[in-house]
Amino acid sequence: MKRIALFGAFLACALTISCRSQQAPNQNVWATVNGTEINRAEVDKYYRSRVQAQGAVPSHDEALSLKLSILDQLIDNELLYQRAKTLNLIATDSEVQDKFNQSKAPFTEDEFQSKLKENGLTVDDLKTEIRRELSIEKLMNREVVAKITISDADVADFYAKNQAQFNVAEPQYHVAQIVVTPHPDPGIHNRKNDDATTPEQAKRKVEMLEQQLAAGADFAQEAMDYSEDANSSNGGDLGFIPQSSLNQTDAALKTAVLALQPGQVSKPIELKDGYHIIKLIAREPAGQRLLSDPQVQQSIRTTLQNRREQLLRAAYVSTARDQAHVVNYLAKEVLESAGKLPSDDATN
Repeated sequence: MKRIALFGAFLACALTISCRSQQAPNQNVWATVNGTEINRAEVDKYYRSRVQAQGAVPSHDEALSLKLSILDQLIDNELLYQRAKTLNLIATDSEVQDKFNQSKAPFTEDEFQSKLKENGLTVDDLKTEIRRELSIEKLMNREVVAKITISDADVADFYAKNQAQFNVAEPQYHVAQIVVTPHPDPGIHNRKNDDATTPEQAKRKVEMLEQQLAAGADFAQEAMDYSEDANSSNGGDLGFIPQSSLNQTDAALKTAVLALQPGQVSKPIELKDGYHIIKLIAREPAGQRLLSDPQVQQSIRTTLQNRREQLLRAAYVSTARDQAHVVNYLAKEVLESAGKLPSDDATN
């Protein structure tokens, strides 16, 4: 009995020492990943951004849950970044600068600085984030994406099990557009920050675009550079529009789409909201799409690729965690306090 009591006392002592060793270095350290600290300020920065985007003020419990989720993501990112370092996959300065320029391109200098301020970032902060993102992307491409193979048999099997998915109920039209409005709109951006603000400017701009397209300019590039609608960033691509939806659009737009052959571009169409230039990319009749259709095959390969990548990415992160030393101090504190941390800790 004395031995058991002695062992019990020893075990209690060991557990006490272990618990003490798990104490955070200070109250601002919310996690460590192989000794690298993740601070409260970093979690709070992303938390404020999420709450601002959602618009609603979360409850105490919702706020803590969101912060735990953000911290978990930061832990995973730190794990992956450390692996990228080990494998010499860190993004180069030129790669970071190129991505930085792309991020900045849609905005004026004042708008860009305002965006940084809203998110509590400096230019150096943004470049640091970009370097981490690009490095992790390199790691995933090498360790996950490069190992995925979608065979013809995989494609055929998917098609056999999902034939109904490829039975188009009505004709569809793959459409892209360039929009030019006769009024200023600070919420819309294109790569050149080009915004017609009067009817006269809009008319001159659309005439310029018509001439450039007639001379062979790429429609998607022109849309990214000049279009004044929310789809400018993806080349004005509106995706496939079903016949029933097309029937509900402006009659002039419907007429223009139906008159075009795939690859053709319309004349500028003047509507209440401004000018529209339409490109018909493809027309799909109603009916069953066959496995021999290249578009069907590509669609299936993309679906299977995305599914497999999501699966392997999750498995890779789990394996990385198993091989790392991670301590989540915030989670421990939430658990030990039964979720009753001071409200200012949860809602800042």
